[in-house]
Amino acid sequence: MKLSRRKLLKGCNYPIEANQILVQVEEVLKTWAPIWTPFVSAPIREEIIRIVQGITDISCFSNGGYQNAERQRILIYRTGREEIRNQTIIPCKGIEIQGNFLFDRTEPQDFWEALMQTGLQEDAIGDIWITGDKGANVICTPEASKFLEDQKGFIRDVKIIYKSIELAELHLPQQRSPRKISTVEASRRLDAISSAGFGLSRAKVINQIKKGKLRFNWHTTNNASRSLSIGDRLQLEGKGSLEVINLELTKRGRWRVELLKK
Repeated sequence: MKLSRRKLLKGCNYPIEANQILVQVEEVLKTWAPIWTPFVSAPIREEIIRIVQGITDISCFSNGGYQNAERQRILIYRTGREEIRNQTIIPCKGIEIQGNFLFDRTEPQDFWEALMQTGLQEDAIGDIWITGDKGANVICTPEASKFLEDQKGFIRDVKIIYKSIELAELHLPQQRSPRKISTVEASRRLDAISSAGFGLSRAKVINQIKKGKLRFNWHTTNNASRSLSIGDRLQLEGKGSLEVINLELTKRGRWRVELLKK
């Protein structure tokens, strides 16, 4: 079965990635066999799920190896076969990147670049997070885990080694229970609302923006004065995420803001 891709991709922000997934959707429609996509980033995942949900006889759900993972794989399957969600083993494995970083502070991007230097494709890699000064944990495809096992490399002058592990052995990032935050601010500015929601000073928020660690609707931003609207989301590395769930102008001209923090 051929889909009307032009119609499905109209207004799409990630047409190349979405088109690749639609090829897999057509295969599911043809063979009835479920298919897992490669890892995709959060904004691409949300757009693909929106597109797929509009296709007759096709359902999907996503998983990145742990709750609230940013990069996830999407399972595409025929509607009516809901048992597949419970019976299918999530095709994710773990990698422990070991190294002594006591005197050389690292960030997830350092490990991402090291992984790319091994020859892996981006879509084989899920989330990456730091595990103190001992290295990092990574979620990846089973094929990538097998490929990386016992490989060695360097991050700057620090020698690293890749060890394949099961998901249950990962030291997962701290999981936060969603909670509502209410605050009254002079404006709807991104830096003001971020400051209140993440519990940081405005100066620290602006510093995080300059470092590219604060994202607006999953995209990096350099506009601290951007006005937020209901539904907008902010993500800050190591601090979780915020969603604007309500905005009301008070009689005194200030803004009553309700946020959902995850």
